[in-house]
Amino acid sequence: MWTDLKAPSLAEMEVMAHEIFERLPARFRKLCEGVIIRVDDFPTEEVLDEMQCESEFDLLGLFQGVGLPHQSSGDIPRLPNMVWLYRRPILDYWAEHEETIGHIVRHVLIHEIGHHFGLSDDDMEAIEAQAE
Repeated sequence: MWTDLKAPSLAEMEVMAHEIFERLPARFRKLCEGVIIRVDDFPTEEVLDEMQCESEFDLLGLFQGVGLPHQSSGDIPRLPNMVWLYRRPILDYWAEHEETIGHIVRHVLIHEIGHHFGLSDDDMEAIEAQAE
C-alpha cells in the first residue's frame, strides 16, 4: 500500500545495488571482479570540488580508481576500484522523475561501472537493456 512507501536507508540502498549488480549480464559481472560498490548519502567535499559540482545533489554516482583500459600488469598495488552511489541525490532525482528507484540505481551503477571499462553510452545502454 502507498502508505508503506518510504525512501530506502543507506543499508537498504546498498543491498539494492548489490542485488541489481547480481542481475547484470554474467560476462559483465565477471569483468568487474574486485570492484567495490558503496553507498553514501553525499559525495565528499573533495569529490564535489574535483568534479566541479555546484551542489551536493549534482552527482548521483562516481567511479574511483584506475579503469581497465588504463591498467597494466606492471602497475604498483593501489586501492581497490570503487563505485559510489549517492543516496540523497538519487532520491532527489527519483522524486522529480517517473522512473522507479531500482531503475535509477541500475542506470547509475551500470554507468559508473562502464567508466571502469571505458564503455561508450551505447554499450552501457545495451547492458542495461539486457538487465531489464
